[in-house]
Amino acid sequence: MAALRDETELAQDSNQREQTAARRQFAVTLLCDVVLPVGLYYALRSAGCSELVSLLISAAAPALSTGYSIVKQRKVDSVGLFVIAILVLAGLGSLISGSPRLALARGGWFTGLIALWILGSLFTSRPFTYRALKTLLPGKSEALEGYWRTDPQFRRIWRGLTVLWGCGLLVDAALRVIMAYTLSVDTVPALDGALYFVTYLVLQVITHIILHRTGVFQLLFPGRGRRPGRSRASAESKDDGTA
Repeated sequence: MAALRDETELAQDSNQREQTAARRQFAVTLLCDVVLPVGLYYALRSAGCSELVSLLISAAAPALSTGYSIVKQRKVDSVGLFVIAILVLAGLGSLISGSPRLALARGGWFTGLIALWILGSLFTSRPFTYRALKTLLPGKSEALEGYWRTDPQFRRIWRGLTVLWGCGLLVDAALRVIMAYTLSVDTVPALDGALYFVTYLVLQVITHIILHRTGVFQLLFPGRGRRPGRSRASAESKDDGTA
């Protein structure tokens, strides 16, 4: 009994560490990709810099963050290189055209390309949201692969969540491009940052509701919540007449 309790406590500690690491990574991403660029833009504008110069310099924060991650991990990340390439191309295009609105719209085009990439992952062996889950919970990789191979409902849930995030980000991208070409230049960076929070919050809330209602959250984190209704195992046993 004591051994079982110790094993349960170790599993809960591992779950907590993984979730803490995921939150820390999100906080760093949020700081480098949203807070710093917006703050830097308005600081530069207050110092008298032009709209275009302020936008181009403020865009350096995400690029530096991505480059630091590649150097730190000593691994060429295809997504990271994609981010840097988009920022560089948008910057060059803005310099050539002299249009700050092109620099503003880069966030929308980048988000749209990411959304299409997410939706394209539906045609691969593992969709985006499932791969993201494995990255966030490396300690559960083997268990997740077991669920993926044996449970059709588990696969359907993560494919459905991939559709949700892909379509949600397409809407986000369209709004960013519309704002870039219709609103005043100095208004857009703040609204871009606010839209990031709104989009992320809405998609996260819907994702968590789905994970709780389908029982996947309890499957991933035993003891952290109670699955609504019957568990999958008890439902199957009752259907078989064995309960």
